[in-house]
Amino acid sequence: MHALDVDWEHPTDPRPGPRLDHVRAYVTTAGADGHLWHGVPTLLLTTLDRDSGRTLRTPLIYCEDTGRHLVLASAYGAPEHPRWYRNLTAHPEVRLQVGAACFTAQARTATPGEREMYWEMMTALWPPFEDDRAAARPREIPLVILERTD
Repeated sequence: MHALDVDWEHPTDPRPGPRLDHVRAYVTTAGADGHLWHGVPTLLLTTLDRDSGRTLRTPLIYCEDTGRHLVLASAYGAPEHPRWYRNLTAHPEVRLQVGAACFTAQARTATPGEREMYWEMMTALWPPFEDDRAAARPREIPLVILERTD
């Protein structure tokens, strides 16, 4: 699917529950309610589903470094990578909402050196990521770098 054909404006949101409540609050308040979640910054990542061609929106904890946004594909320590990560490896163009700002970005998995450098930053922000890493073994949790393109 060509980037111009992607419907970034009408993504599918999470199933009913706390994640959907978070996304709805974030979107309806332009991030005023939802950007900070349990005291940590979150963004909304919209990916193109590799199977259906629909766009899917996911709230994620993030860090920022020199204008790049960093997220972890932890999936709470599940044995498989989360769907959003599998989607962006197939289609690396994504859409972000960070607070009130909405923009496209290019996603890539961090190199081993970048992952090592940023892991401590991510776990300092959200210590449970260390628990996720232990639970996910032998799966290595990917760190994703999102670089703005517009």
